[in-house]
Amino acid sequence: MSENGIVYVVDDDAAVRESLVWLLGSVGLRAIPFASAAAFLGSYEDSGNCCLVSDVRMPGMSGLELQKALNARGIKVPLILMTAFGDVSTAVTAMKAGAVDFIEKPFDNQNMLDLINTALQADAARRKGEEAEVENAQLLARLTPQEHRVFERVVAGLSNREIGSEMDISIKTVEVHRARVMRKLEANSVAELVRFHIHNAPPASAEDSERA
Repeated sequence: MSENGIVYVVDDDAAVRESLVWLLGSVGLRAIPFASAAAFLGSYEDSGNCCLVSDVRMPGMSGLELQKALNARGIKVPLILMTAFGDVSTAVTAMKAGAVDFIEKPFDNQNMLDLINTALQADAARRKGEEAEVENAQLLARLTPQEHRVFERVVAGLSNREIGSEMDISIKTVEVHRARVMRKLEANSVAELVRFHIHNAPPASAEDSERA
């Protein structure tokens, strides 16, 4: 269980909120309760790894309406819905719209903790992936247009001679550009360059589009 995770609890039933806050606190998680979806939306700020546990049926904004509002605002908080037996089909619909899971009331405490743990792990992985994307984009931005063209040809499997012939530059110049690409992208081998390209393929240049 992540010690740094925050679990937002949205339920109009005070007893449910208090029970969840106690449960989560008992395993070292910080829980922030809200009596309504509107209250949560009005105070939410992205402060790191988190997930959201919300009831489906509430006065005012329902759990599904909360989900739609989150999606509309681009808030990527993993959502777990608490539902009564008659709301299962509604919860399934919510999962198809992006909710990570649902749990029926009254719920087993361990099942709830397992769902929350999974949601927090998923959020942590998403955040790590987004951070890596930003870092890799910054690395790619270091390359000059000429280095981009050499990079594309290296990962396509062309030899220095073939790259030089296509770009009408000397093999020595290709070697210089290739070394700079390796250094700027912090790669120690062509295999690392290929892996980098697979996960962060830059847009093809006009020249490369014509070649294709």
